[in-house]
Amino acid sequence: MVSIKDIASKCGVSVATVSKALNGQADVGEATRQRVLDTAKELGYTVNYAARALKTNRTFNLGILYTELQGSGFMHEYFASALNSLRAESASRGYDITFLNSNVGRQNMTYLQHARYRQVDGIAIICADFFDPDVQELTVSELPVVTLDHSFNNRTAVMSDNVKGMESLVRHAYSKGHRRIAYIHGNPTTVTENRLAGFYRACKELGLVLPVGYVSSCEYHETVSCNAATRKMLELPVPPTCILFSDDYAAIGGLNAIREFGLRVPDDISVMGYDGINLAQVMSPKMTTWCQNTDDIGKIIASKLIERIENPQTTLAEYIVVPGKLFDGETVLDRN
Repeated sequence: MVSIKDIASKCGVSVATVSKALNGQADVGEATRQRVLDTAKELGYTVNYAARALKTNRTFNLGILYTELQGSGFMHEYFASALNSLRAESASRGYDITFLNSNVGRQNMTYLQHARYRQVDGIAIICADFFDPDVQELTVSELPVVTLDHSFNNRTAVMSDNVKGMESLVRHAYSKGHRRIAYIHGNPTTVTENRLAGFYRACKELGLVLPVGYVSSCEYHETVSCNAATRKMLELPVPPTCILFSDDYAAIGGLNAIREFGLRVPDDISVMGYDGINLAQVMSPKMTTWCQNTDDIGKIIASKLIERIENPQTTLAEYIVVPGKLFDGETVLDRN
């Protein structure tokens, strides 16, 4: 097996220089770094991960907790996109990822037990029941933890700007002349609370009246319950002229209900989604929606988790809000 001593000998540099070059440390000249990397590739050098773990007290492995509650798994485009960005950023910094679960080798164990079994350096909680005792056990453990869209004391949380996102959608509909604006939100979560706050805040500031039945709920990423909630709104004595949906995928159920009523979008009723998934931007008509910045979300989660792992004494817990942007599609009629 090729060792770093072999690389050092061929390059005419010290073992320490080779080690620094292979690990991407800054105090090595670019020409030297490249010569070391080229030589390592030429000789077929591979990292001895067991030895590196013993030396650094790190495995360069991140644990990922992803238990998508609606059963969509990796078909949920918002989470899948964020996970892909997280994976790419982790790989670029020399870290692998392991998905945590509670059944390993047909043996039940907690998420924390699995994390310790796999010897992960830290954990990113992407989607989970944050009130599950097994999840909360992770957040009070000795391991570095970063969460997405939920915050715990003394843990870094990365949040999409759900308040501003919903405010922007309401204001956009208002600017198009809509005054009867309704909202079908998702099941109770921190995300839902923030979006509801944004919705109510914008409506209050704009002086909009919300009749009974103008705020309803459905399951996130689930078309059937969204269809039923939409039908109830359309049956109101004075139905809304614009409906905001919990997410782009669930909105498909709402669109189906609208068609079943013989109505057209946006001529008879306007709709708006949330997330900015690719489907919403290519369907006909293109859906007006709020695009969450999943590229930045995934990168930030990975970088903050690795920062905490590598600099535990100087890295503080943060609450990071990631802005999104409005996608002005074709599903909101201008009534002005």
